[in-house]
Amino acid sequence: MWYAAMWGAISGSAVFLGALAALYLPVKKRIIGDIMAFGTGILIGAASYELLEDSIRNGGLQATVTGFTLGAVIFTILNFFVSKKGADQRKRSIQNTKGAGIAIFIGTVMDAIPESIMVGASLLEKQSVSWLLVAAIFLSNIPEGLSSTVGLKNSGYKKRKIYLLWIAVLVVSSFSAWGGYFFLSNAPEYLLAGIAAFAGGGIIAMITSTMMPEAYEDSGTVTGLIAALGLLVSLIMDHFST
Repeated sequence: MWYAAMWGAISGSAVFLGALAALYLPVKKRIIGDIMAFGTGILIGAASYELLEDSIRNGGLQATVTGFTLGAVIFTILNFFVSKKGADQRKRSIQNTKGAGIAIFIGTVMDAIPESIMVGASLLEKQSVSWLLVAAIFLSNIPEGLSSTVGLKNSGYKKRKIYLLWIAVLVVSSFSAWGGYFFLSNAPEYLLAGIAAFAGGGIIAMITSTMMPEAYEDSGTVTGLIAALGLLVSLIMDHFST
């Protein structure tokens, strides 16, 4: 189970790395947009191949449809409330959000928990981590760490407090992955399938509401091509992992 926690920490560490880049490096918007577009493609592949495909195979259509719909609806509702507080631009590479520090942090945690749970749960079936899922989460978390740190700085947060917040996200990611492995180890297949579909629904809702629009804003017309390449890479990774 500590193996699951380690991989949860690795996938969540990208937020902290993105934060360090925002604090100490002059990162161009275009580069962040390209990373976000590529991560979008990989996340779509991870949700499709690692979560939904396994869900429908192991738990059937009903569990998959129910879990997926609940995941998308619940993420949308939560995202609506935190966005009203200023977290709607938490994945934006350059922003000037004022007074939205805690909302940005809550939004980032909200993104991290279902992703990390599925990293831990992936160890139950295959006895090895899903490289595709870890890579997808890692790539999507880098621009989130960058943009969220800018928002926290503009909200008046000092570097020390920013470090503590992102370390907390790393801990939450690690604990969620551990929980996904520990608490679901004896769960029936239909429940695991529903949870995987739930995470898939939340991830797709997150991609389309936050990552896609902002990737296009930063990268322009090549966004679709870069996202398509990300999806192709996820397909190749899934092929060699099976």
